[in-house]
Amino acid sequence: MNSDTAAALSLLNAKAVRARARQILKAGLADQLPNFLVDLERLDDAVDLVVATMRKNYPTLQVPFHSRWRHFVLNGLDRFAALAAASSDRLGRARLAFDLAIISVLLDAGAGPEWCYRDPVTDQMVGRSEGLALASLNMFAQGAFSADAQDQLRADAAVLAKLDTETLCWGFQVTGDNPLVGLEGRAALLRAVGQLVASRPEIFALNDTPRPGGFFDHLVSKANGGAISAPTILSELLLQFGPIWPSRLTLGGVPLGDCWRHPAVVAPDATNGLVPLHKLSQWLAYSLIEPLQQSGFTVTDIDGLTGLAEYRNGGLFVDTGVLALREPKDAARAHDVSSELVVEWRALTVALLDRLALAARAKLNKDAAAMPLAKILEGGSWAAGRAIAFARRADGAPPLKVISDGTVF
Repeated sequence: MNSDTAAALSLLNAKAVRARARQILKAGLADQLPNFLVDLERLDDAVDLVVATMRKNYPTLQVPFHSRWRHFVLNGLDRFAALAAASSDRLGRARLAFDLAIISVLLDAGAGPEWCYRDPVTDQMVGRSEGLALASLNMFAQGAFSADAQDQLRADAAVLAKLDTETLCWGFQVTGDNPLVGLEGRAALLRAVGQLVASRPEIFALNDTPRPGGFFDHLVSKANGGAISAPTILSELLLQFGPIWPSRLTLGGVPLGDCWRHPAVVAPDATNGLVPLHKLSQWLAYSLIEPLQQSGFTVTDIDGLTGLAEYRNGGLFVDTGVLALREPKDAARAHDVSSELVVEWRALTVALLDRLALAARAKLNKDAAAMPLAKILEGGSWAAGRAIAFARRADGAPPLKVISDGTVF
């Protein structure tokens, strides 16, 4: 392995995300960032809003993990649980859950403010991440990703590899009056998943034909005494699914995925200036914890994952004044996801979430074991970020405009 390859692999983990985000926050606290000012005196405002949101949404503070599974619950009915009940095989249910989680998370990169999904079960109009979840769940339930007419509740590599935009248009009810941002990017991402999974039977077909859910068996092979750490889930996701991402940065032949450049990050090797964030992969790692637990495995070091570098968490810090644009006029402009400003905002979000979690636990009188970051994200920061966005802007849009291709946010 050459030095560049080794350097690249050092970025494919949560520890690198956290360390480099903290470098950017350190620069911000020294007033050395080009785009944002950081005011930690306003962090208490964000913490108070998060704690109030958690107490409102979960009065007993029995908060579940932040994961895709929360979005499959509508009007108190867990739609996935009803599907999973059709399988009596514990390991089969886990592969089914992995299939759905992987597909659904990769389709969950921000819907835009105009798109809505009419749920055929309740006839409700559901937008944003919850709408995307229900659309993907209903497609899955109807066998849209299955190659086996006798087993609709699965995703097969052969079907994903040929998935066209028209199929997603149908599944997501996209029309000229109901546009979904990044539709082509989403379809291309799922085709890339299908092609990758088909090409790696040693990873994805250990106990079945090639399917994303075969990743469950691969992870099980990494377990030690029935336990697997959350950071291991993420690092394996990044290693095995890395090639699916659109052409971005590569180093030593390794695709770096959700990784960008910022001058505030300093490293002594070829990763100098590189900022890994791995938002969708971490969202997926969080979402794979529960299927593993339900199939009898222990998931350790859940706090080893980081907060998610996305616009609800990031918007919370802007809207509460913890972060302020150095140039206010930048709020009116649309910024590419690769821009220095967006990279800075996302990295600051990751680092600030760690500080927010510490302060929130103190106010709730909970330790990290009882209230890991995964619960604070679900119970408070994400929901609070959405709530304050709607309080500040009628359409609930984030405070900054980001141009996305449907594969980052």
